[in-house]
Amino acid sequence: MEVFVAVLDAGSFSGAARQLGMTPSGVSRTINRTESRLGVRLLTRSTRALQITEEGQRFGIVARRIIKELAEAEDEISAGSGPSGLLRISAAVSHGRLRIVPLLEEFSRLYPAIQIDLTLTDLLEDPSQGMTDVSIRFGKLADSSLMARKLGEEPMAVVAAPAYLQARGVPHHPEDLKAHQCLLFNFDQSRSRWPFLDKGRKIEVQVSGSFQANSGEALGMLAVSGLGIARVGRFAVEAELRSGALTEILEPYCANDQHPVHALFVGGPALPGRVRALVDFLADRLN
Repeated sequence: MEVFVAVLDAGSFSGAARQLGMTPSGVSRTINRTESRLGVRLLTRSTRALQITEEGQRFGIVARRIIKELAEAEDEISAGSGPSGLLRISAAVSHGRLRIVPLLEEFSRLYPAIQIDLTLTDLLEDPSQGMTDVSIRFGKLADSSLMARKLGEEPMAVVAAPAYLQARGVPHHPEDLKAHQCLLFNFDQSRSRWPFLDKGRKIEVQVSGSFQANSGEALGMLAVSGLGIARVGRFAVEAELRSGALTEILEPYCANDQHPVHALFVGGPALPGRVRALVDFLADRLN
């Protein structure tokens, strides 16, 4: 309903997308799903403009009333006591354990009426399915109808154990990685193409190796064991870098190699205060 009303207000999918923090294709898919569910055409599309149908006009009136009532109900519940209620958070295992969990004590002190239900999983839990309120994701986002707010960026690092480098040699240029065992993420084939900056020019090096894992922490542990070279979020191997168990390599070529961190949630006028409080808090602490 929020997406449909935003399209009516903006007069276009692209305008609604900018208002909601979505992509135009995500807005289009949401409208298509709504029309399929209702079994009627709400909008007619042409190359010049969108036209609302009679059914769309009736749906828009009802949708605006429901959105207003939801917002009023939320304000009434939260009035005088600040954000409250159960807040379900989903985060990737490594990033959640190392970055999100240490912040929750402070968040709880600031918002004592909010109860936290935290799930750490490397599977994306979609807030639109009702099982979670906020999903915190590290890395590039897939196209989605969800609201996405960037919380910050995490620098990447290319690392190896000193024993591995002594035995196999230290790569001095990204292309040298082709002769090395590289430790890969197992959930995205594009992760075998590592990006670098060479004399101001972006390059990608196709790497390979015998070991894969689904988290940066696991790849860091494999690297500590001397099994190869890993490219992971620096947060996942900070302790090992400080202790000397891992050594960072190719640093001149890794400038600006950072992955974004986003909060995904269902947006709109009826956004619960507890969701807004968490997203604002994390944006302030992780930025």
